[in-house]
Amino acid sequence: MLEHLPERERAQVKQRLRVAWADLDHGRALDGLGQLASELERSHPGAAASLREGMAETLTLTRLGIGESLKRTLASTNPIESMIECVRRTSRNVKRWQSGEMALRWTAAGMLEAERQFRRVIGYRDLAKLAVAIERDLARNQVPSPTAEEAATLIPA
Repeated sequence: MLEHLPERERAQVKQRLRVAWADLDHGRALDGLGQLASELERSHPGAAASLREGMAETLTLTRLGIGESLKRTLASTNPIESMIECVRRTSRNVKRWQSGEMALRWTAAGMLEAERQFRRVIGYRDLAKLAVAIERDLARNQVPSPTAEEAATLIPA
C-alpha cells in the first residue's frame, strides 16, 4: 500500500496504520483504517484501494481478541521466510527433479532441518485462546449446508 504513495507522505500514513493496528478495539481500528482510506481516495486512489482490499484481514487478530505478544509474532513473516530459506538450502544441490514426490520429500527434509532452528513462539500461551477464537468465529460465520432437496434443485438437469 505504501508503494502507492509519494515518499514524503509514507511516514505519516505508516504511523496512522500502526496506530490503527495497535488499537485493541476492533471497531475503532476498522473505523480508523476506513477514515484513512477515505482521505487517500481523492489524492491516491491506488493506495486507498490497496488499503481497503486488505483492511479486514489486517485486523483479524484484533477481532479475535488475541494478546499483543502473539499478535506481534503472527504479524511477522520472518518465521516462514526462515523456514523457506532452510528448504532452499537443503535442496539447492538437486539438479534433476524426477517427480512431484521427490520435491515433496526434499521439502519435508528441509522443514525437518528448519525445525532444529525453531524457537518457542513468543506469546505461545495464547495459542489455545487463538484456536478457541477461530473455532468460535467459524461457527458464528458458517453458512449452513443445503439439504439434499435444496442441493438437488441447484444441480442443472
